[in-house]
Amino acid sequence: MTTDKDLSMDGQPATAMFATKGIDITANKDQGVVKVVKRQGVDGDRPMIGDRVTVHYTGMLLNGKKFDSSLDRKEPFSFNLGKGQVIKAWDISVLSMKRGEVCMLLCRPEYAYGSSGNPPKIPPNSSLLFEVELLNFEGELLTDDGGITRRIKVKGEGYTNPNDGATVDVHLEGSCGGRLFDSRDVRFTVGEAEDKSVPLGVDRAMEKMQKGECCILYLKPKYGFGREGKPEFKIGPNKEVVYEVTLKDFQKAKESWEMDLNEKLDLAAGVKHKGNQYFKAGQFYQAVIQYQRIVSWLEMECGAGIEQQKRIQDFLLISQLNLALCFLRLKEFSHVVDNCNKVIELDGKNEKALYRRGEARLLRNEFNLAMADFRQVLQVNSLNRAARAQISICQRKMREHHERDKKIYANMFQKFAEHDAKVGKIKRRKDESMKSDENSEVGIKRRRRSQECPS
Repeated sequence: MTTDKDLSMDGQPATAMFATKGIDITANKDQGVVKVVKRQGVDGDRPMIGDRVTVHYTGMLLNGKKFDSSLDRKEPFSFNLGKGQVIKAWDISVLSMKRGEVCMLLCRPEYAYGSSGNPPKIPPNSSLLFEVELLNFEGELLTDDGGITRRIKVKGEGYTNPNDGATVDVHLEGSCGGRLFDSRDVRFTVGEAEDKSVPLGVDRAMEKMQKGECCILYLKPKYGFGREGKPEFKIGPNKEVVYEVTLKDFQKAKESWEMDLNEKLDLAAGVKHKGNQYFKAGQFYQAVIQYQRIVSWLEMECGAGIEQQKRIQDFLLISQLNLALCFLRLKEFSHVVDNCNKVIELDGKNEKALYRRGEARLLRNEFNLAMADFRQVLQVNSLNRAARAQISICQRKMREHHERDKKIYANMFQKFAEHDAKVGKIKRRKDESMKSDENSEVGIKRRRRSQECPS
């Protein structure tokens, strides 16, 4: 990156330099954003819409007055490209850059801060100069665990997205290790993509896409074909896969607020059945999607009568118990506890909820809490042998941890004692040495005095 002194731009005014060397990078070629490359970037791909990009920049008015610089702050600036998080000129220009490239931009007001400007530093209707260096870019993470990364090749239209239960028409291109294994047009229901051999990651990405969008999805095994792989596509276990997905069309399912209570209750039975099918097939993530749909529909509902209220509570209890069971299989124990707590709020003596919460707590090494849960199970049902067995396991685990702690502390105290003994020994040697030196010095002084005395 350069400094303000470089703004002479080959000894000519900035606008003249852009006129002779600049390239108009706007879609309709209206000279709204003109670019001059100062340093070429490295060969390779360019950022795509939605990518997380990191840049250094310096912004100036046409008179050369600097109004902002990430270099002065010594901190690069990051944003999601093409999402309207920055001025329009940046969304356009960074898409055209390569990693490591440095360029100058001349931006007309309508591509910058417009008629309002950005007081007090940027007056209204100001054309602006930017020097921008593209440091890095990476795909947009669609999940907290980093399991789905999206890069948008073609931006979709509108602002609506498919929801769970929506019907989507897509074109898929799936590859693994550079080998194309899937190429087809397919229609599926969001939340049920597994029925059409479409991986979970593609299914979950649907809720982020707009009609007409074409994106590349990088899927970790959890969101691809998991530990089992996909023999029909010759995909082995725990393989990362890449899908290019085009959302051709979709029909949204009714949102919760668009349905009355009777409609929700009628749909809940079918959704529960679908979730149970996924659970029995070992497809726990897909089962979770179904049970969560029921909870989202009914958790805020209140029945018109006793019978209707009982149906609501029954669906909620079953769905949350099943969610707890799915999360146990997925080893996501905090979610197990959360769902069991919700059941216990509705039914404080629910045997399955108490037992599953105990299992999750035991697996988190929370032995006292787990034992308390299993004892509550026995209060509800004294014949529950599994709970008795789990109490024995808790007690054994507690003893094992106690013995392990004793050994750790015993070793620790032994090391402390050895250290203290070593320090004491060194100190004694030092004291003895000092005493010896003192005695030697006294002897020398005595001999010196005897020499100095008259004979």
